[in-house]
Amino acid sequence: MEKWIDILEFVLYNFIFVLTVIIFSAYVILAVFSAVMLTRYLRKNSYVDYNSIILAPLIPTISVIAPAYNESKSIVANIRALLSLYYNDFEVIVVNDGSKDDTLKKIIEAYDLERVNYFFDYRIPCKRIRGVYKSRNRSFKKLTVIDKVNGGKADSLNAGINVSKNKLVVSIDADSIMEPDALLKMVKPFLEEKGKKVIGTGGVLRIANSCEIEGGLVRRVHLPGNFLARVQVLEYTRAFLMGRMAWAKLDGLLLISGALGMFDRETMIRAGGYSTETVGEDMELVVRMRRLMAEEKVPYEVTYIPDPLCWTEVPERMRILGRQRNRWTRGTAETLWLHRKIFMNPKYGKFGMLGYTYWFFFEWLAPLVEFFGLIYFSILAVLGHINWSFFLLLLGFVYTFAVSLSIWAVLFEEMTFHKYEKRRDVFRLIGTAFLEPFFYHPLTVLWAVKGNYDFFIGKKSWGKMERTGFEKPEDNV
Repeated sequence: MEKWIDILEFVLYNFIFVLTVIIFSAYVILAVFSAVMLTRYLRKNSYVDYNSIILAPLIPTISVIAPAYNESKSIVANIRALLSLYYNDFEVIVVNDGSKDDTLKKIIEAYDLERVNYFFDYRIPCKRIRGVYKSRNRSFKKLTVIDKVNGGKADSLNAGINVSKNKLVVSIDADSIMEPDALLKMVKPFLEEKGKKVIGTGGVLRIANSCEIEGGLVRRVHLPGNFLARVQVLEYTRAFLMGRMAWAKLDGLLLISGALGMFDRETMIRAGGYSTETVGEDMELVVRMRRLMAEEKVPYEVTYIPDPLCWTEVPERMRILGRQRNRWTRGTAETLWLHRKIFMNPKYGKFGMLGYTYWFFFEWLAPLVEFFGLIYFSILAVLGHINWSFFLLLLGFVYTFAVSLSIWAVLFEEMTFHKYEKRRDVFRLIGTAFLEPFFYHPLTVLWAVKGNYDFFIGKKSWGKMERTGFEKPEDNV
Protein backbone atom coordinates (compact mmCIF):
# COMPACT_ATOMS: atom_id res chain seq x y z
CA MET A 1 0.00 0.00 0.00
CA GLU A 2 2.80 2.39 0.92
CA LYS A 3 4.43 1.69 -2.43
CA TRP A 4 1.30 2.67 -4.35
CA ILE A 5 0.88 5.82 -2.28
CA ASP A 6 4.50 6.78 -3.03
CA ILE A 7 3.94 6.20 -6.76
CA LEU A 8 0.73 8.23 -6.69
CA GLU A 9 2.49 10.98 -4.78
CA PHE A 10 5.31 11.03 -7.36
CA VAL A 11 2.82 11.21 -10.24
CA LEU A 12 0.86 13.97 -8.51
CA TYR A 13 3.90 16.14 -7.87
CA ASN A 14 5.13 15.78 -11.43
CA PHE A 15 1.66 16.44 -12.84
CA ILE A 16 1.32 19.60 -10.77
CA PHE A 17 4.79 20.77 -11.78
CA VAL A 18 4.23 20.16 -15.50
CA LEU A 19 0.75 21.74 -15.41
CA THR A 20 2.11 24.79 -13.58
CA VAL A 21 4.90 25.23 -16.12
CA ILE A 22 2.45 24.94 -19.05
CA ILE A 23 -0.03 27.42 -17.56
CA PHE A 24 2.63 29.96 -16.63
CA SER A 25 4.34 29.62 -20.00
CA ALA A 26 1.03 30.24 -21.77
CA TYR A 27 0.34 33.34 -19.69
CA VAL A 28 3.84 34.72 -20.25
CA ILE A 29 3.66 34.14 -24.01
CA LEU A 30 0.24 35.81 -24.22
CA ALA A 31 1.40 38.74 -22.07
CA VAL A 32 4.52 39.36 -24.15
CA PHE A 33 2.65 38.94 -27.41
CA SER A 34 -0.09 41.31 -26.24
CA ALA A 35 2.46 43.91 -25.18
CA VAL A 36 4.14 43.81 -28.60
CA MET A 37 0.81 43.97 -30.45
CA LEU A 38 -0.52 46.80 -28.29
CA THR A 39 2.65 48.81 -28.76
CA ARG A 40 2.38 48.37 -32.53
CA TYR A 41 -1.30 49.31 -32.46
CA LEU A 42 -0.66 52.51 -30.52
CA ARG A 43 2.22 53.46 -32.82
CA LYS A 44 0.17 52.73 -35.95
CA ASN A 45 -2.88 54.66 -34.77
CA SER A 46 -1.09 57.60 -33.16
CA TYR A 47 -1.36 59.57 -36.41
CA VAL A 48 -4.84 58.40 -37.42
CA ASP A 49 -7.35 61.19 -37.94
CA TYR A 50 -10.61 59.51 -36.98
CA ASN A 51 -12.53 62.55 -38.20
CA SER A 52 -11.64 61.50 -41.74
CA ILE A 53 -13.74 58.36 -41.27
CA ILE A 54 -16.80 60.56 -40.96
CA LEU A 55 -16.10 61.95 -44.43
CA ALA A 56 -15.44 58.55 -46.04
CA PRO A 57 -17.82 58.12 -49.02
CA LEU A 58 -18.48 54.42 -48.34
CA ILE A 59 -18.70 54.58 -44.56
CA PRO A 60 -20.81 51.63 -43.28
CA THR A 61 -24.16 52.35 -41.68
CA ILE A 62 -24.50 51.11 -38.09
CA SER A 63 -27.38 50.01 -35.85
CA VAL A 64 -26.64 50.18 -32.11
CA ILE A 65 -28.93 47.71 -30.31
CA ALA A 66 -29.41 47.99 -26.55
CA PRO A 67 -31.71 45.47 -24.81
CA ALA A 68 -33.33 46.84 -21.67
CA TYR A 69 -35.09 44.94 -18.90
CA ASN A 70 -35.99 46.83 -15.73
CA GLU A 71 -33.35 49.50 -16.41
CA SER A 72 -35.38 52.51 -15.27
CA LYS A 73 -32.61 53.79 -12.98
CA SER A 74 -30.28 54.71 -15.83
CA ILE A 75 -32.07 54.14 -19.15
CA VAL A 76 -32.76 57.80 -20.01
CA ALA A 77 -29.17 58.90 -19.40
CA ASN A 78 -27.75 55.91 -21.26
CA ILE A 79 -29.92 56.53 -24.32
CA ARG A 80 -28.80 60.16 -24.28
CA ALA A 81 -25.20 58.99 -24.37
CA LEU A 82 -25.88 56.57 -27.23
CA LEU A 83 -27.54 59.32 -29.28
CA SER A 84 -24.46 61.49 -28.70
CA LEU A 85 -22.04 59.01 -30.26
CA TYR A 86 -19.71 60.61 -32.78
CA TYR A 87 -20.60 58.99 -36.09
CA ASN A 88 -22.25 60.05 -39.30
CA ASP A 89 -24.84 57.43 -40.20
CA PHE A 90 -26.17 55.35 -37.32
CA GLU A 91 -29.36 54.53 -35.45
CA VAL A 92 -30.02 53.55 -31.84
CA ILE A 93 -32.47 50.70 -31.28
CA VAL A 94 -33.55 50.21 -27.67
CA VAL A 95 -35.42 46.96 -27.05
CA ASN A 96 -37.72 46.98 -24.04
CA ASP A 97 -37.85 43.28 -23.19
CA GLY A 98 -41.18 43.28 -21.36
CA SER A 99 -39.86 45.27 -18.40
CA LYS A 100 -41.93 45.07 -15.24
CA ASP A 101 -40.87 48.51 -14.01
CA ASP A 102 -41.42 51.89 -15.69
CA THR A 103 -38.51 51.58 -18.16
CA LEU A 104 -40.72 52.05 -21.25
CA LYS A 105 -42.74 54.83 -19.66
CA LYS A 106 -39.60 56.80 -18.82
CA ILE A 107 -38.28 56.46 -22.39
CA ILE A 108 -41.61 57.55 -23.91
CA GLU A 109 -41.83 60.61 -21.67
CA ALA A 110 -38.18 61.63 -21.99
CA TYR A 111 -38.02 61.34 -25.79
CA ASP A 112 -41.64 62.16 -26.73
CA LEU A 113 -42.27 58.81 -28.42
CA GLU A 114 -45.30 57.61 -30.34
CA ARG A 115 -46.15 54.20 -31.71
CA VAL A 116 -45.67 54.00 -35.50
CA ASN A 117 -46.25 51.56 -38.35
CA TYR A 118 -42.85 50.09 -39.08
CA PHE A 119 -42.15 47.35 -41.61
CA PHE A 120 -39.77 44.58 -40.61
CA ASP A 121 -39.40 40.86 -41.15
CA TYR A 122 -38.77 38.12 -38.60
CA ARG A 123 -35.63 36.90 -40.34
CA ILE A 124 -34.45 35.56 -36.99
CA PRO A 125 -37.04 33.98 -34.67
CA CYS A 126 -37.88 36.11 -31.63
CA LYS A 127 -40.75 36.78 -29.25
CA ARG A 128 -43.66 38.88 -30.50
CA ILE A 129 -42.88 42.55 -31.03
CA ARG A 130 -45.79 44.52 -29.59
CA GLY A 131 -44.87 47.87 -31.06
CA VAL A 132 -42.22 50.14 -32.54
CA TYR A 133 -41.88 53.71 -31.29
CA LYS A 134 -40.32 56.80 -32.84
CA SER A 135 -39.96 60.32 -31.48
CA ARG A 136 -42.12 63.25 -32.55
CA ASN A 137 -39.04 65.42 -31.98
CA ARG A 138 -36.76 65.42 -35.02
CA SER A 139 -33.78 65.86 -32.73
CA PHE A 140 -34.23 62.20 -31.77
CA LYS A 141 -34.84 60.81 -35.24
CA LYS A 142 -32.01 58.31 -34.79
CA LEU A 143 -33.85 56.65 -31.91
CA THR A 144 -36.09 53.61 -32.40
CA VAL A 145 -37.68 51.84 -29.44
CA ILE A 146 -39.06 48.31 -29.63
CA ASP A 147 -41.54 46.98 -27.08
CA LYS A 148 -41.73 43.19 -27.06
CA VAL A 149 -42.78 40.21 -25.03
CA ASN A 150 -40.11 39.17 -22.54
CA GLY A 151 -37.71 36.64 -24.00
CA GLY A 152 -34.30 37.42 -22.52
CA LYS A 153 -31.28 39.32 -23.77
CA ALA A 154 -30.53 37.09 -26.76
CA ASP A 155 -34.14 37.23 -27.94
CA SER A 156 -34.12 41.03 -27.59
CA LEU A 157 -30.97 41.35 -29.68
CA ASN A 158 -32.57 39.17 -32.36
CA ALA A 159 -35.60 41.46 -32.37
CA GLY A 160 -33.31 44.47 -32.78
CA ILE A 161 -31.49 42.79 -35.67
CA ASN A 162 -34.83 42.11 -37.38
CA VAL A 163 -35.86 45.76 -37.10
CA SER A 164 -32.44 47.19 -38.02
CA LYS A 165 -31.68 48.10 -41.60
CA ASN A 166 -27.97 48.90 -41.50
CA LYS A 167 -24.87 46.99 -42.61
CA LEU A 168 -23.26 46.67 -39.19
CA VAL A 169 -24.80 45.90 -35.83
CA VAL A 170 -23.45 46.94 -32.44
CA SER A 171 -24.76 45.04 -29.45
CA ILE A 172 -24.44 46.79 -26.11
CA ASP A 173 -25.88 46.33 -22.64
CA ALA A 174 -28.35 49.08 -21.80
CA ASP A 175 -26.46 49.72 -18.55
CA SER A 176 -23.13 50.23 -20.34
CA ILE A 177 -21.65 53.55 -21.41
CA MET A 178 -19.80 53.86 -24.71
CA GLU A 179 -17.02 56.33 -25.32
CA PRO A 180 -18.18 59.05 -27.79
CA ASP A 181 -15.69 57.92 -30.47
CA ALA A 182 -16.24 54.18 -29.96
CA LEU A 183 -18.03 53.63 -33.28
CA LEU A 184 -15.26 55.38 -35.22
CA LYS A 185 -12.60 53.11 -33.72
CA MET A 186 -14.61 49.91 -34.02
CA VAL A 187 -15.58 50.49 -37.65
CA LYS A 188 -11.98 51.04 -38.72
CA PRO A 189 -11.18 47.29 -39.17
CA PHE A 190 -14.23 46.97 -41.46
CA LEU A 191 -12.92 49.83 -43.60
CA GLU A 192 -9.48 48.21 -43.78
CA GLU A 193 -10.75 44.87 -45.13
CA LYS A 194 -8.37 43.44 -47.70
CA GLY A 195 -8.15 39.72 -48.30
CA LYS A 196 -10.33 38.72 -45.36
CA LYS A 197 -13.90 39.58 -44.45
CA VAL A 198 -14.20 41.17 -41.01
CA ILE A 199 -17.21 39.59 -39.31
CA GLY A 200 -16.84 41.11 -35.86
CA THR A 201 -14.78 43.31 -33.62
CA GLY A 202 -14.67 43.92 -29.88
CA GLY A 203 -13.15 46.49 -27.58
CA VAL A 204 -11.90 46.97 -24.04
CA LEU A 205 -14.38 47.26 -21.18
CA ARG A 206 -13.65 49.41 -18.15
CA ILE A 207 -15.30 49.45 -14.72
CA ALA A 208 -17.63 52.40 -14.10
CA ASN A 209 -18.27 51.76 -10.39
CA SER A 210 -17.43 54.86 -8.30
CA CYS A 211 -16.76 56.95 -11.43
CA GLU A 212 -18.44 60.33 -11.86
CA ILE A 213 -21.19 59.93 -14.46
CA GLU A 214 -23.01 62.95 -15.87
CA GLY A 215 -25.43 62.95 -18.78
CA GLY A 216 -24.62 59.35 -19.58
CA LEU A 217 -20.88 60.06 -19.95
CA VAL A 218 -17.92 59.22 -17.73
CA ARG A 219 -16.64 62.61 -16.61
CA ARG A 220 -14.04 61.48 -14.10
CA VAL A 221 -12.53 58.08 -13.43
CA HIS A 222 -12.11 56.76 -9.89
CA LEU A 223 -10.95 53.38 -8.67
CA PRO A 224 -13.87 51.53 -7.02
CA GLY A 225 -13.86 51.71 -3.26
CA ASN A 226 -15.62 48.36 -2.98
CA PHE A 227 -13.10 45.48 -2.87
CA LEU A 228 -15.08 43.15 -5.13
CA ALA A 229 -15.44 45.85 -7.78
CA ARG A 230 -11.76 46.79 -7.45
CA VAL A 231 -10.53 43.23 -7.90
CA GLN A 232 -12.68 42.98 -11.03
CA VAL A 233 -10.72 45.95 -12.41
CA LEU A 234 -7.67 43.68 -12.23
CA GLU A 235 -9.54 40.84 -13.91
CA TYR A 236 -10.79 42.99 -16.77
CA THR A 237 -7.38 44.59 -17.28
CA ARG A 238 -5.65 41.21 -17.50
CA ALA A 239 -8.33 39.70 -19.72
CA PHE A 240 -8.60 42.53 -22.23
CA LEU A 241 -5.06 43.87 -22.40
CA MET A 242 -3.15 40.62 -21.92
CA GLY A 243 -5.50 38.01 -23.35
CA ARG A 244 -7.84 39.07 -26.09
CA MET A 245 -5.31 41.31 -27.82
CA ALA A 246 -3.06 38.30 -28.32
CA TRP A 247 -5.80 35.89 -29.35
CA ALA A 248 -7.16 38.30 -31.94
CA LYS A 249 -3.74 38.42 -33.61
CA LEU A 250 -3.36 34.65 -33.29
CA ASP A 251 -6.76 34.17 -34.97
CA GLY A 252 -8.04 32.33 -31.92
CA LEU A 253 -10.49 34.81 -30.38
CA LEU A 254 -13.65 32.99 -29.24
CA LEU A 255 -15.38 35.78 -27.37
CA ILE A 256 -16.53 39.33 -28.02
CA SER A 257 -18.07 40.65 -24.81
CA GLY A 258 -21.82 40.99 -24.80
CA ALA A 259 -21.39 44.44 -23.28
CA LEU A 260 -19.95 45.78 -26.56
CA GLY A 261 -19.43 44.16 -29.95
CA MET A 262 -19.73 45.16 -33.63
CA PHE A 263 -20.78 42.57 -36.21
CA ASP A 264 -21.59 42.17 -39.88
CA ARG A 265 -25.41 41.97 -39.86
CA GLU A 266 -25.86 39.59 -42.78
CA THR A 267 -23.34 37.14 -41.36
CA MET A 268 -25.19 37.23 -38.04
CA ILE A 269 -28.49 36.49 -39.77
CA ARG A 270 -27.06 33.66 -41.88
CA ALA A 271 -25.56 32.14 -38.73
CA GLY A 272 -29.00 32.22 -37.09
CA GLY A 273 -28.61 35.18 -34.74
CA TYR A 274 -28.19 34.89 -30.99
CA SER A 275 -29.08 31.56 -29.44
CA THR A 276 -31.82 31.65 -26.81
CA GLU A 277 -30.87 28.15 -25.67
CA THR A 278 -27.61 29.14 -23.97
CA VAL A 279 -26.78 31.63 -21.22
CA GLY A 280 -23.52 32.49 -22.99
CA GLU A 281 -25.09 33.87 -26.15
CA ASP A 282 -22.26 36.32 -26.89
CA MET A 283 -19.52 33.67 -26.97
CA GLU A 284 -21.71 31.11 -28.72
CA LEU A 285 -22.58 33.54 -31.53
CA VAL A 286 -18.93 34.34 -32.25
CA VAL A 287 -18.04 30.65 -32.36
CA ARG A 288 -21.02 29.87 -34.62
CA MET A 289 -20.19 32.72 -37.00
CA ARG A 290 -16.60 31.54 -37.18
CA ARG A 291 -17.74 27.99 -37.88
CA LEU A 292 -19.97 29.26 -40.69
CA MET A 293 -17.11 31.14 -42.34
CA ALA A 294 -14.67 28.24 -41.96
CA GLU A 295 -17.11 25.64 -43.28
CA GLU A 296 -17.95 27.85 -46.27
CA LYS A 297 -14.20 28.40 -46.75
CA VAL A 298 -14.59 32.17 -46.69
CA PRO A 299 -11.42 34.01 -45.56
CA TYR A 300 -12.42 35.99 -42.49
CA GLU A 301 -11.17 37.50 -39.26
CA VAL A 302 -12.44 38.62 -35.87
CA THR A 303 -10.63 41.74 -34.72
CA TYR A 304 -10.07 43.49 -31.42
CA ILE A 305 -9.60 47.15 -30.48
CA PRO A 306 -7.44 47.63 -27.35
CA ASP A 307 -8.77 51.15 -26.70
CA PRO A 308 -11.08 51.56 -23.67
CA LEU A 309 -14.38 51.91 -25.56
CA CYS A 310 -17.05 51.05 -23.03
CA TRP A 311 -17.75 51.40 -19.31
CA THR A 312 -19.87 48.91 -17.42
CA GLU A 313 -21.14 48.45 -13.90
CA VAL A 314 -19.92 45.29 -12.14
CA PRO A 315 -21.49 43.56 -9.13
CA GLU A 316 -20.35 44.77 -5.72
CA ARG A 317 -22.14 42.09 -3.71
CA MET A 318 -20.79 38.57 -3.46
CA ARG A 319 -24.16 36.93 -4.08
CA ILE A 320 -24.75 38.83 -7.33
CA LEU A 321 -21.18 38.35 -8.52
CA GLY A 322 -21.46 34.64 -7.83
CA ARG A 323 -24.55 34.43 -10.03
CA GLN A 324 -22.74 36.23 -12.83
CA ARG A 325 -19.69 33.95 -12.69
CA ASN A 326 -21.93 30.90 -12.47
CA ARG A 327 -23.65 32.03 -15.66
CA TRP A 328 -20.33 32.71 -17.40
CA THR A 329 -19.13 29.20 -16.55
CA ARG A 330 -22.35 27.61 -17.80
CA GLY A 331 -22.17 29.69 -20.98
CA THR A 332 -18.59 28.59 -21.61
CA ALA A 333 -19.41 24.91 -21.00
CA GLU A 334 -22.49 25.08 -23.24
CA THR A 335 -20.59 26.71 -26.09
CA LEU A 336 -17.68 24.29 -25.89
CA TRP A 337 -20.06 21.32 -25.85
CA LEU A 338 -22.26 22.59 -28.70
CA HIS A 339 -19.21 23.19 -30.87
CA ARG A 340 -17.07 20.26 -29.71
CA LYS A 341 -16.48 19.37 -33.36
CA ILE A 342 -13.96 22.24 -33.47
CA PHE A 343 -11.68 20.75 -30.80
CA MET A 344 -8.22 20.13 -32.28
CA ASN A 345 -9.76 20.07 -35.77
CA PRO A 346 -7.31 21.40 -38.42
CA LYS A 347 -10.29 22.18 -40.65
CA TYR A 348 -10.87 25.27 -38.51
CA GLY A 349 -7.24 26.41 -38.55
CA LYS A 350 -5.77 28.22 -35.55
CA PHE A 351 -9.29 28.86 -34.28
CA GLY A 352 -9.73 25.12 -33.67
CA MET A 353 -6.16 24.09 -32.97
CA LEU A 354 -5.24 26.96 -30.63
CA GLY A 355 -8.18 29.12 -29.58
CA TYR A 356 -10.76 26.45 -28.78
CA THR A 357 -8.14 24.15 -27.27
CA TYR A 358 -6.78 26.88 -24.99
CA TRP A 359 -10.27 27.81 -23.84
CA PHE A 360 -11.08 24.16 -23.16
CA PHE A 361 -8.04 23.49 -20.98
CA PHE A 362 -7.31 26.86 -19.37
CA GLU A 363 -10.69 28.58 -19.09
CA TRP A 364 -13.02 25.63 -18.52
CA LEU A 365 -10.98 22.69 -17.22
CA ALA A 366 -8.38 24.52 -15.09
CA PRO A 367 -10.76 25.53 -12.22
CA LEU A 368 -12.03 21.94 -12.00
CA VAL A 369 -8.50 20.54 -11.89
CA GLU A 370 -7.58 23.08 -9.21
CA PHE A 371 -10.64 22.27 -7.11
CA PHE A 372 -10.25 18.50 -7.18
CA GLY A 373 -6.50 18.89 -6.78
CA LEU A 374 -7.10 20.78 -3.53
CA ILE A 375 -9.41 18.04 -2.31
CA TYR A 376 -6.82 15.38 -3.10
CA PHE A 377 -4.11 17.48 -1.47
CA SER A 378 -6.21 17.73 1.70
CA ILE A 379 -6.58 13.94 1.79
CA LEU A 380 -2.82 13.46 1.41
CA ALA A 381 -2.18 16.08 4.11
CA VAL A 382 -4.44 14.20 6.56
CA LEU A 383 -2.62 10.97 5.73
CA GLY A 384 0.75 12.69 6.22
CA HIS A 385 1.99 12.16 2.68
CA ILE A 386 2.79 15.77 1.72
CA ASN A 387 6.23 17.04 0.83
CA TRP A 388 5.81 20.37 2.60
CA SER A 389 9.04 21.84 1.26
CA PHE A 390 7.89 21.23 -2.31
CA PHE A 391 4.40 22.50 -1.52
CA LEU A 392 5.55 25.76 0.10
CA LEU A 393 8.03 26.39 -2.71
CA LEU A 394 5.37 25.83 -5.34
CA LEU A 395 2.84 27.94 -3.44
CA GLY A 396 5.29 30.83 -3.17
CA PHE A 397 6.12 30.58 -6.85
CA VAL A 398 2.47 30.52 -7.89
CA TYR A 399 1.60 33.46 -5.64
CA THR A 400 4.56 35.52 -6.85
CA PHE A 401 3.74 34.82 -10.48
CA ALA A 402 0.05 35.68 -10.06
CA VAL A 403 0.80 38.97 -8.32
CA SER A 404 3.52 39.86 -10.82
CA LEU A 405 1.15 39.24 -13.74
CA SER A 406 -1.48 41.52 -12.23
CA ILE A 407 1.04 44.27 -11.45
CA TRP A 408 2.41 44.06 -14.98
CA ALA A 409 -1.12 44.45 -16.36
CA VAL A 410 -1.76 47.50 -14.16
CA LEU A 411 1.53 49.18 -15.04
CA PHE A 412 1.15 48.44 -18.75
CA GLU A 413 -2.35 49.92 -18.70
CA GLU A 414 -1.01 53.03 -16.97
CA MET A 415 1.81 53.36 -19.51
CA THR A 416 -0.64 53.20 -22.42
CA PHE A 417 -4.09 54.59 -21.60
CA HIS A 418 -3.55 56.02 -18.08
CA LYS A 419 -7.21 56.08 -17.04
CA TYR A 420 -6.50 56.43 -13.31
CA GLU A 421 -5.01 59.87 -12.84
CA LYS A 422 -4.44 59.61 -9.09
CA ARG A 423 -1.24 57.83 -8.10
CA ARG A 424 -3.06 56.66 -4.99
CA ASP A 425 -5.50 54.68 -7.15
CA VAL A 426 -2.68 52.87 -8.92
CA PHE A 427 -1.06 51.88 -5.62
CA ARG A 428 -4.42 50.70 -4.23
CA LEU A 429 -4.88 48.57 -7.34
CA ILE A 430 -1.42 47.06 -6.90
CA GLY A 431 -2.26 46.41 -3.24
CA THR A 432 -5.40 44.61 -4.38
CA ALA A 433 -3.23 42.37 -6.55
CA PHE A 434 -1.49 41.08 -3.41
CA LEU A 435 -4.83 40.26 -1.77
CA GLU A 436 -6.60 38.73 -4.76
CA PRO A 437 -5.04 35.22 -4.62
CA PHE A 438 -6.12 34.76 -0.99
CA PHE A 439 -9.52 36.46 -0.79
CA TYR A 440 -10.93 36.38 -4.31
CA HIS A 441 -9.42 33.61 -6.43
CA PRO A 442 -10.79 30.80 -4.21
CA LEU A 443 -14.27 32.25 -4.73
CA THR A 444 -13.90 32.22 -8.51
CA VAL A 445 -12.90 28.56 -8.34
CA LEU A 446 -15.94 27.69 -6.21
CA TRP A 447 -18.25 29.65 -8.52
CA ALA A 448 -16.77 27.85 -11.53
CA VAL A 449 -17.34 24.44 -9.90
CA LYS A 450 -20.92 25.39 -9.00
CA GLY A 451 -21.45 26.66 -12.55
CA ASN A 452 -20.26 23.35 -13.99
CA TYR A 453 -22.52 21.44 -11.63
CA ASP A 454 -25.49 23.57 -12.71
CA PHE A 455 -24.53 22.99 -16.34
CA PHE A 456 -24.51 19.21 -15.91
CA ILE A 457 -27.92 19.22 -14.20
CA GLY A 458 -29.33 21.40 -17.01
CA LYS A 459 -29.89 24.70 -15.22
CA LYS A 460 -30.75 27.49 -17.71
CA SER A 461 -31.81 30.51 -15.63
CA TRP A 462 -29.83 33.75 -15.63
CA GLY A 463 -30.45 34.77 -12.04
CA LYS A 464 -31.47 38.24 -10.96
CA MET A 465 -28.77 40.88 -11.50
CA GLU A 466 -29.34 43.92 -9.25
CA ARG A 467 -27.65 47.19 -10.18
CA THR A 468 -27.31 50.56 -8.51
CA GLY A 469 -27.48 52.59 -11.72
CA PHE A 470 -25.21 55.36 -12.97
CA GLU A 471 -27.15 58.53 -12.28
CA LYS A 472 -25.95 58.78 -8.67
CA PRO A 473 -22.84 56.62 -8.35
CA GLU A 474 -21.72 55.73 -4.86
CA ASP A 475 -18.21 55.16 -3.64
CA ASN A 476 -18.25 52.50 -0.93
CA VAL A 477 -14.92 53.35 0.61
